[in-house]
Order: sequence, then C-alpha cells, then structure tokens
Amino acid sequence: MSKFWSPLAASLVPYVPGEQPKDKTYVKLNTNENPYPPSPAALKAMEDAVNDDLRLYPDPTCDELVRAAANYYGLSPEQTFVGNGSDEVLAFAFAAFFDPAKPLLFPDITYSFYKVYAKLYGLSPKLIPLDEEFNIPMEQFQGEHGGIIMPNPNAPTAQLIPLSEIRSLLERNPDNVVIIDEAYIDFGGVSAVTLVPQFPNLLVVQTLSKSRSLAGLRVGFAFGSEELIDGLNRIKNSFNSYTMDRVALRGAVASLTDEAYFRETTDKVVATRERVARQVKELGFRSTDSKANFLFIEHPAIPASELFAELRERGVLVRYFNSPRIDNYLRVSIGTDEEMNTFVGALKEIVE
Repeated sequence: MSKFWSPLAASLVPYVPGEQPKDKTYVKLNTNENPYPPSPAALKAMEDAVNDDLRLYPDPTCDELVRAAANYYGLSPEQTFVGNGSDEVLAFAFAAFFDPAKPLLFPDITYSFYKVYAKLYGLSPKLIPLDEEFNIPMEQFQGEHGGIIMPNPNAPTAQLIPLSEIRSLLERNPDNVVIIDEAYIDFGGVSAVTLVPQFPNLLVVQTLSKSRSLAGLRVGFAFGSEELIDGLNRIKNSFNSYTMDRVALRGAVASLTDEAYFRETTDKVVATRERVARQVKELGFRSTDSKANFLFIEHPAIPASELFAELRERGVLVRYFNSPRIDNYLRVSIGTDEEMNTFVGALKEIVE
C-alpha cells in the first residue's frame, strides 16, 4: 500500500481476471474466449482500417456502429449505446443509474466485477442467495432498493433465466433500473432486448467478446430507453469522449453484418458443449444446465482445487473460484472439439 494512494484506491479489492500464462502452451479453457476466429469480414474491415486515417480521432458518437447494432435488434439509434467492452458499459451504468442511498440487488454468486464496481461507486450491495440448485430466486428482487443487476445466463453457474421471469421482474420494479447483462445470451437464450420498447427501466448489456470472437477488440453495447441511453452518454462524455478506436468500429460493424458466420461458429460451440456435458456426467461429474459457452462442474469425491491442479499439470487450464458455496466447482470454457477431447482425456486420467 502506498502513501500516495487515495483512501478509495487503498480500500479497493480489484477484479482478478483469468490467468493468461506465459510459461508454456496450455489448452486454455479458463477465460470463456471463443475457440474460433473472428468473422473473415471483420478481419478484412479492420485490415482496411489500418491506414492514414489513424492520425484522426475516431467518431465520438460511433454513429455507424450504433446504427448497425440498432438495426440488428430492430431498435432506434437513440435506444443504443456502444462502449469499450461491456465492462466499461457496465461501469458507466453503475455510475449513471444506481442510488447509493439504497441497496443494490444482485445474486450472491455472480460476475465478481459487480462487487468491485459497487465499492468503486460507493454503493451498498444486498446479495440475494441462489437456491441449492444455483437458480436465481427472482421473486426476492423487489422491495426498497436502488437498482438491480444480474447476468443472463448467470456467471459462473451458466444457468438461464427465462424471458418470462425477466418480464415479471420488470413489472415488479417499475421505478428502478434493471440491468440484464447478456455476455453469453447467444449460446442458448432469447435476448431481453425484445422487452426494451415496453419497459423504460430496462437496460440490456451485451458484448462482441464471446459469440463474435472479438474479446481482443473490446466492444460492448447497451440497449434501453432513450432516457437511459442519454444517461450513459452523460457519464461517458464526462470520462472519455473517444472510447472506441477506428479499427474497432470498422471491425464491429462488419462482424454484425456477417450473420452466417456468427450462426455457424455459435452452433459449433453449443454442439461441443452438449457433447462434453454428457461426457463429464458419464465420468461422475455434476454439471449445471449450461446455456453459456462454458460448463460449471463438480465431482463428488475429488476436490475442485485438486482437479484444477491436476489439469494444470497436464497442460489444461480451467477456472477455479475459491469462494463460499462454489469452491468445489470448476468453470470450463468450451474450446474446439480437439481441445475438449484433450480436457476429457485428462479428466479420465484423474478420476479413473
């Protein structure tokens, strides 16, 4: 701790991202990256964007990308916001919409960045415990509070909330902003974006990092009422008017227009997920009903910490969370069929 840090900096416990090892080559199944390359159209668009125009600032309002994202979901540009990855979009949303005088509601087992942002912005979380099967008890998200946020599918449990339950949640909480974080929605769910025209308090956040294979590009979206999008722009333009660079803007637009490639790669990830889910169950593991691009698994006899270490020794990286209630689970990203065969083979060596 440094004497030069502010009291806020000294009090923070930052988010810890998944390991990015450099000591050797691993089968890397620990950060939920897409195993397939980005759209060829996106790569070509970015290649073309590396030209003399990089001496100029990018469009601060990101008009072309905003229009492309709005058109994709049948919304207006006024209902659409883009930012430098969904984490930045979430950071702006925490600052724009949540009342620090009242508790912020989110699940007790969920994306760990929510606690970090709550601390950063002086918010008081009220954690709603998941049930024994890791389902989110949606009926408990009501009463006096300053806002609600949850992922769908949830992370790291991978389980999906039906759209009907999100609708009911919005109907019960008309006076507070409800944020649905849809980083993984394309792998098995229906987006709540369809509810945006009906609920002025709904903000849906998405990313190109997962299903569009652009984690290295950093592109995120928010969809909501014009009032909410205006609030995000107020925060953004008080922080950094140029959040998106020229190369990212061009690549993101091209990715959104290549629907065939998106469907092809997403379908491959889902098919591999379903196959591996069956295989790990045959090895005695319990797995939640994943609708994301990862599995959440436990073994009844072998501790997750031991499995994590044994897999790493065999060159396979997965994610282990040493946290209450989930410290016997591993989160396993879905890789290529070859990578997942290596993973399953390593599990067999360990458990048999």
